[in-house]
Amino acid sequence: MKRRTFGALAAAALAAGVAVPALAQETLTIGAVAPKTGPLAGGAAVTYWPNVQLWAHDVNARGGLQVGDAQYMVEVIEYDDQTNPGETIKAVQRLVSQDEADIVLPPYSTGLNLAAAPIYNRFGLPMVTATATTDQADQLSQQFPNVFFTLGGAQAIVESTVVAMDALRDEGVIGNKLAMVNVADAFGIELMNQAGPAFEAAGYDIVYETSYPLGTQDLSPVMKGAKAAGPDAFIAWSYPPDTFALTEQAIVEGLEVGAFFTAVGTAFPAYQARFGDDAEGVLGIGGVHADGEAFQEYAARHEEVTGAKPDYWASAMVYSSFQVLEEAIREVGSLDNPAIIEFIKGHAFDTVIGVLDFNENNNNTAFWTVGQWQDGVFKGVASTGREGAVPVLAGPDWN
Repeated sequence: MKRRTFGALAAAALAAGVAVPALAQETLTIGAVAPKTGPLAGGAAVTYWPNVQLWAHDVNARGGLQVGDAQYMVEVIEYDDQTNPGETIKAVQRLVSQDEADIVLPPYSTGLNLAAAPIYNRFGLPMVTATATTDQADQLSQQFPNVFFTLGGAQAIVESTVVAMDALRDEGVIGNKLAMVNVADAFGIELMNQAGPAFEAAGYDIVYETSYPLGTQDLSPVMKGAKAAGPDAFIAWSYPPDTFALTEQAIVEGLEVGAFFTAVGTAFPAYQARFGDDAEGVLGIGGVHADGEAFQEYAARHEEVTGAKPDYWASAMVYSSFQVLEEAIREVGSLDNPAIIEFIKGHAFDTVIGVLDFNENNNNTAFWTVGQWQDGVFKGVASTGREGAVPVLAGPDWN
């Protein structure tokens, strides 16, 4: 567990070569814990950490976080949990007990959020997750009433993926033969468990099915096995390292499918940068209203402040979850966590991703589910109530 302290105002001044004066007002300490090392570090480096930086920058640029009649500048204490749930829990404990953080942001990924939920509940911390995808949301929020879910559940994502495949099948782009694989952690297992029965019920024949451990370096055997089965479509419930590796192996093997779907990481700008024209037509989890004014303004500010582009799915949701927390604190007028939690439960929030309205602590009415690379942009093709979806197209041609 490694600590790094980041003051957004000080960092901006130092980057500009300006001396940093003593602040004339008090500061609040924001705690953040997520991978900087380990298998999920790459994903967190795209989706999570830049938005922590951006939000802290935006808060300080507005003169600070409004709490009652006062405004407070913020500084961030960052911990690397090394993609290890035990380290996540220890970091949260340290942030509360030793660092005396005023606000503790949720961690990154489904597995780490689910592992950390009990410790956030123990300390009574509001936990507005933005990178957890689970159908256990209703059960978990009953057990832990301080926990909120924004990104949607496995069932809706699977149902939308089936619909997208059905559209391609109806057009004659694909047949019924499907290869499907998953990363063997909470995220991949839950989606695979939902997807198998759903695709079989829709008349698909799963001709190849396997899982692989998180952090697997060589996925060529997986892709060789998939190709040998002769599928019409390929689906992977994957995390960023394997999303990239599976795509690379599919291109190397010359996988001939009418639809190619990978999960987390497909929406990363680095995916298109890595694969270029070969990314065209690739389907993936998530999406955004890429042509919408709100996302474009957010994306421009994200790149200006952090030097990197946001992804086309969870990046904006991470920032939106911070907006929810900020507005709740401002409206409550204090850092009283029970009051903040109750406020979030009873209100809707305008964010860069659109309106977030929690029902049973779960934003289960409007979120993106499936996207596709089209003309160099990962555009949303399916959602549960968001505007801006575009029609799904045939998959990539790697031959």
